This record gives sequence, C-alpha cells and structure tokens, in this order.
Amino acid sequence: MKKFFAALMIAAAAIPPAIVQAQAWPAKPLRIIAAQSPGGVTDMLARVLAQKFNEAWKQPVVVENRAGAAGAIGTEFAAKSAADGYTLLLSSAGPIVINPALFPKLGYEPLRDFAPIAFVAASPLMLVVHPSVPAGSVKALIALARAQPERLSYGSGGNGSPAHLTAELFKSMTKTNIVHVPFKGSAPSVLALVGGQIDLSFTTIVISIPHVKTGRLRALAVTSPRRANAVPALSTMIEAGVPGFESQQWFGLFGPAALPKDIVARLHDETVRIMENADIRERLAADGGEPVAMTVEQFAAFIRADAARWAQVIKTSGATAD
Repeated sequence: MKKFFAALMIAAAAIPPAIVQAQAWPAKPLRIIAAQSPGGVTDMLARVLAQKFNEAWKQPVVVENRAGAAGAIGTEFAAKSAADGYTLLLSSAGPIVINPALFPKLGYEPLRDFAPIAFVAASPLMLVVHPSVPAGSVKALIALARAQPERLSYGSGGNGSPAHLTAELFKSMTKTNIVHVPFKGSAPSVLALVGGQIDLSFTTIVISIPHVKTGRLRALAVTSPRRANAVPALSTMIEAGVPGFESQQWFGLFGPAALPKDIVARLHDETVRIMENADIRERLAADGGEPVAMTVEQFAAFIRADAARWAQVIKTSGATAD
C-alpha cells in the first residue's frame, strides 16, 4: 500500500504545472483590460463579459481601462501580463490589425504576443452623403467621382481612423479620387457633413442614423458582408456594386500568447454562450453591432487576413498616424 501511494505522489508530481493550473482555473479574481476610455463599445462589452464571468465562475472580475496611444498602452500591458488566464484583453480591431501597420514602433506584436480567444461582436459603418450630392446610389457615386476627380471630399475622425481607412479602401477598389478631410474625432466630422462642408463619409450607424431619418444625410449602403439588423432595408456595399468590399469595427477577447489551451477553450465557450443572450444582443443592436460566433481557429485566421488587408490599404494610401 505504501508503494501504491508513493507511485501516486510521483505521478502527481509529473503532471505539468500548466495542466494543474488549467484544471483549477479560475481560483482567484480576474481582470479584463479595455484599452479605451470608459463609455465606449469596448468598455461596454468588457463590463458585460466581466459580469457574466463572475456569475459563471463565482470569482470577481474587474475591468481596467488603460487608454492612450490609439489603444497601444493597454494592449502592450496585456501582452506582457502573465499567461495564467487572470489578465485578459477586450480589444477593438484597431490595436490588433491596424496599429502594427500604422505605427513604426509598438511594444507588442499582435500575431506573436496574443492568443485569440473569441470574436465577440462586429459593427459595420454606413456610407452617407450630403443631400446636395447628386448620387442616389453607390454606383452613381462612383460614376460621379470618376467623372470629376478630386471634386468630392470625405471626412473622417483623423488619419488612421476607421472612416479614413474604409474610405481609402473604397477609393482603391473603385479607382476613384476623393479628397480626405480629417477632423479631430468622428462627431466633428459628421457635423461638417451635415453642414455640407464635406460630401460624404463612412460613419457608425448609431451616429448617422438620426440624421438619415431627418433627411439631413442620405444613406447609400453598409460596409458589412451581410445587411445590418439595425438597418435591414439598406444594402451592403457588395450588393450595391462593389464586390468583396467589407469593413467592420470588430471586438475580440484575447489573452497572452502562452495561455493554456484548456483555459482558452473555457473562455471561448463561455463568451459565445454570453453573447447569445437576447438582452445583450438587443443592447448591441442599439449601437449598430451584432454578436458574431467563430471558432478559435476561425478567429485566428480572420485576424491574419484582416491585418494583411489593412496593411495593404495603409501602404497604398500612405496613411500615417496623427
């Protein structure tokens, strides 16, 4: 009998620490890093997941907002955290697939330093024009822009912003020449569009739809591959005549690269379950967003493809950070 228990002790000691840790996880409080300021969609999603993780695992989950440098500060902090499942990152697309091509020096490399856990949600942009623009469709807008190069102008929230890069993608795919007018934020850009100072923009649904409803802006299409639930009557850019066009602001959950696969799987499955909640889906819809379910492998492949696509757009356009 003594030999039997001795053998058990030896076998237990031989179990890799990562496996023991994964089996016991979570055994203490967790934190989710949100690399943006409180109040935005990233912060909202981080707090939704924190609350639901707490309910599922009976461990406190704290959201830490570490904003700055276009999300690079909080993202770098998360990348350099211990890969034990107790520090996670809820990030928008920018810090993961845009920053590496936009900033010459970053303290992290997303494809190397992070383990993708779950694609949480996506939110398309909406192509809107001022009513004075003589184009009632995407095809008509393209024809107008080709006929009169540099006559039309588009606004954005600044160099490297989603509106800027989406418009540059549009210019590249449609072979048009439209002048970029950067503003210090998306809200001033939309105000300038409503005032007729610029001709068009790719804006978030939640910002632009009130102006569309009052006739101060005209909506032409959404940038998602499928129609948005928030505006189901509005066609996609693909349906409107630009094959393959897609640009979405997406949000995902990540951990440090060496995060044990067992913990990744538990976090992924719980996140997918949470995002199926009807109340959460309704809350997201109010901001023009929708949950998107992917496997861990699909999410990793999506990130690689999205990073390569935006790197090419940035290179072609010559976009630089403000």
